Amino acid sequence: MMRPIRWLLPHPFLTLLLTVVWILLQNKFSAGMLVFGLILGIVIPVLTARWWTDRPQGIRPLRMIAYVILVLWDIIIANIQVAWIILTKSNASMSPAWVVVPLDLKEPEAITILAGTITLTPGTVSADLSDNGRYLLVHALDATDPDAVRDEIKDRYERRLKEIFV
Repeated sequence: MMRPIRWLLPHPFLTLLLTVVWILLQNKFSAGMLVFGLILGIVIPVLTARWWTDRPQGIRPLRMIAYVILVLWDIIIANIQVAWIILTKSNASMSPAWVVVPLDLKEPEAITILAGTITLTPGTVSADLSDNGRYLLVHALDATDPDAVRDEIKDRYERRLKEIFV
């Protein structure tokens, strides 16, 4: 029973994402748009599944939802912090820093989500990934303690991503 479902939905999250993006691009919701979005969301992954050989096998969707909520909250808080830094600190008193974050993550999708999370959070930018994929170079706008920035990234984001991608 699972084999036909796995064949029909080789990438369930991609199916959902394509359906939602289709509806958003149409700028209106109707049953027809939903059905067509589902058709696209099923057909495109089925046709491209053979090129996705390294896809992660175990993803915990509820933990992913919790992670997205955490990231959205952090983006709001970081916007306020960056605005405060811009309004109250002079350039001379800021402490920008390059931080090297050693990665325990192995899945490319998880590393991509971590790099995107860091870049989406105001005040930090993912600048580079080492050739072996074991280190991420991050620039922080104002980091008096670069080690604390590294530890926060590892504890707040990477630890949760390791729980999502099992």
